[in-house]
Amino acid sequence: MSILNRFKDIISANMNSIIDRMEEPEKMIDQYLRDLSEDLAEVKRNTASVMAEETRSKREVDENEAEVKKYEQLAKKALEAGNEADARVFLTKKQEVENLGAGLAATYASAHENAIKMRQMHDKLSQDIETLKNRRAMIKGKISVAETQETLNKTSTASRQSENAMSQFERMEEKADRMLDEATAMSELESQPKDEAKDLEEKYAQSTSATVEEELARMKDEMGLNN
Repeated sequence: MSILNRFKDIISANMNSIIDRMEEPEKMIDQYLRDLSEDLAEVKRNTASVMAEETRSKREVDENEAEVKKYEQLAKKALEAGNEADARVFLTKKQEVENLGAGLAATYASAHENAIKMRQMHDKLSQDIETLKNRRAMIKGKISVAETQETLNKTSTASRQSENAMSQFERMEEKADRMLDEATAMSELESQPKDEAKDLEEKYAQSTSATVEEELARMKDEMGLNN
């Protein structure tokens, strides 16, 4: 049956495999649910049509069986009335209806089998959709956790880069300190050496000046100039 063949791919689809192939699971899961819901609506319509065909076929079979019984009863009444010819007519009609009934029974058997298959597909697809709906929150939750973990990984990488940059700056600062210390030392080495003799000269120059004053006072005393 073409309807059955059409929906076999829908039922045989492995949802987990489809989800694994999704590049953007959070967006694709919603789209996949929408597609499945549309498929379910079509399956539902076709299932209802097949089930209606089964009901119609069953009704024809029942009507045929009732007609067979009717002609059998009529043939018996004809025999009871002593009318074999009439009984023969009813039995001939009964056989015609029975022959027709064989075809009707075969049609009903096929319709019944198709209805069972369509109902099974409908129920499975419906169940798969409900399962996926229930799992959607879990799937999105996992995606959110994965995205958060990815952000943490990026932050951790940035932190390590920051620590590395800080270490680089500390090394550069240490190098700058060494350069400054070396420059200061070089400046001290290049300055004029201390002249100890000159320092002593200034010291004794002050001492000499003090002796002159004393001598001047003595001379003024001798000359009577201090009075």
